[in-house]
Amino acid sequence: MDTRRDLTAPLAGTWTDRHDRRRIVLTCDVLGAALTLALMLLLLSAATPLWTLVLLSGLMGLVSTFHGSAFDASYTSLVPVERLPRANGLMQTIWSLSGLVGPAAAALLIGVPALLRDHGGPVWIGAGWIASLRDGVPFAYGIDALSFLLAAVVLSRLRVPSPARPEVGEARSFRQDMTFGWRFIGVRRPLLALLLTFAVANLCGSGLGVLEPLLVKFSLGGDWHARGSSFQAALATISVVQSVGGVLGGVIISAWGGLKRVRVLGVLIPMVISGLALIALGLSTTVLAASAALFISGLTLPAMNAHSQSIWQSQVPGHMQGRVFSVRRLIAQFTSPASAALAGLLAAHYAPGAVMVAAGVLYAGVAALQLLNPGLRPLGDPAIPAVPRPG
Repeated sequence: MDTRRDLTAPLAGTWTDRHDRRRIVLTCDVLGAALTLALMLLLLSAATPLWTLVLLSGLMGLVSTFHGSAFDASYTSLVPVERLPRANGLMQTIWSLSGLVGPAAAALLIGVPALLRDHGGPVWIGAGWIASLRDGVPFAYGIDALSFLLAAVVLSRLRVPSPARPEVGEARSFRQDMTFGWRFIGVRRPLLALLLTFAVANLCGSGLGVLEPLLVKFSLGGDWHARGSSFQAALATISVVQSVGGVLGGVIISAWGGLKRVRVLGVLIPMVISGLALIALGLSTTVLAASAALFISGLTLPAMNAHSQSIWQSQVPGHMQGRVFSVRRLIAQFTSPASAALAGLLAAHYAPGAVMVAAGVLYAGVAALQLLNPGLRPLGDPAIPAVPRPG
């Protein structure tokens, strides 16, 4: 379940299908570097107006949306069709690994100025300036900006072909193109059913970030307190274990390559398992049991997302993927913000474990019912035509 949730996605998708995708990603990398450097400079100033940080953060989100749209629509131009599930699994591994390594790397970078002041370090250009910083947040942003520039340099040496857009059979105005994705998905009931299932999955699972600390404090508090541990250690433990499960799941799907036929089973069965894992998490009273449940939940996500991506890539022609994928992402994730708000509201009136169990029951139940839907079985196979119906 991708975390990009931007109402500008249809605009980005239309732009992606109308322009060179490599140039879009390259431009977004450069803009990302510039905006990150601007954030660094603002943080170095004595007084930073809040509105400037909000504005730059919004622009970063907009750039990320355009970058993600062009990047997601480029897979089929770079990878042979038969290897798409493996490539999707590899990307899931990278996303999971970044979630595991990213926080630790950020903490390390933020601590660099203090380390240089307290323990000294090698003499290298800029070391004195870094050591003089009040905290390491601007330094971390500077390194982040360099990562954008490095990505731009690498991409400048690569060839990323954009599929040719047919001159007939498609809407040509920009406004019509922005609604094309909605029309494409709307006339394909199996794809729409799968998409709405993901919307339910996000509704049930996106509140985990709100409920996890509450579960650790109230449901698991007796266990970690009896072991002489702390709230922070217990929360970190279950979070890391979930990320490890995600990395392992990505490695497995990358090595395996996923299902070759009836790929929808590779989406729905992991969904059922993930829903059951949420139920187990809600019933857990020990850190070990909660960790095991979250490990299984993390393990299922790469298979679920990789098979889903492969299905959509097989059903949507390359020159339409920007517009269709942007609407797909918007529909699947519109429930995520509501999920976090709803989780907090329910947890204020009911035990967080009970809220988690209810979410897991809904999650697993909807996915299990879709297993009985015969219209979903052909998804991922050549049975469903990818060419849009007239009108």
